[in-house]
Amino acid sequence: QVQLVESGGGLVQAGGSLRLSCTASLRPFSSYSMGWFRQAPGAEREFVAAISWTSDSYYADSVKGRFTLSRDNAKNTIYLQMNSLKPKDTAVYYCAAPSEVHTLVVRSGYDVKYWGKGTLITVSS
Repeated sequence: QVQLVESGGGLVQAGGSLRLSCTASLRPFSSYSMGWFRQAPGAEREFVAAISWTSDSYYADSVKGRFTLSRDNAKNTIYLQMNSLKPKDTAVYYCAAPSEVHTLVVRSGYDVKYWGKGTLITVSS
């Protein structure tokens, strides 16, 4: 059974930083593209960032320049460094993975086979 385990959520003031981690049981992890999505209260789940299996990264316009996604294949983990956080970044953040290796990018819910349980980020003003 595939598991995606997120960590690093919490409460932070506007302008602050947090780093999310997602460790996956996928094998071989290095062949999987991975992504982050988020869902704010009363809103639909939306794409945040993705990293391909070749380590190319992609970002939603709303986080570009503030968030950085990286991966450590030796640890089966991706990291989302979030800087200059804003109250509108408040949401539950979900790690996501596709069903197939060598998928180019995970940018839509349609690309996702596996979801983590989510971790809550609250940004206070």
